[in-house]
Amino acid sequence: MPGKVVDASVLAAFAFQEPQAREAASLLKGFRLFAPTLLPYELASISRKKSALYPDKRTIIMEALDICLNMDITLAEPEYRELSALSLETGLTVYDSAYLWLARSLSLELITFDKRLSAFASPKTR
Repeated sequence: MPGKVVDASVLAAFAFQEPQAREAASLLKGFRLFAPTLLPYELASISRKKSALYPDKRTIIMEALDICLNMDITLAEPEYRELSALSLETGLTVYDSAYLWLARSLSLELITFDKRLSAFASPKTR
């Protein structure tokens, strides 16, 4: 099965039924998924923000978080020195650079809804 590196923006859209949920589902379907080890923290942070905005939907939001956290995603620890250098080179945050670094190190497509990160993930910017 082919693989992709997935970032929190795509998983959040899918799990929390954001406007891009269908697109996210199609990007995820049929692929072995990889992400840096920071992914669960980012998803928890997103669920916290959503719960604060929509306290009456907290139970649904937490259930969606659980579903997302239990997806079959291989988490990988980055090389921190390389990650720091990539962040400096691109101007991306260290967090976004973790997804980019992993995609490059595994030679896999990075799927993201973050336009800035996506620009660095395209083959022509490698």
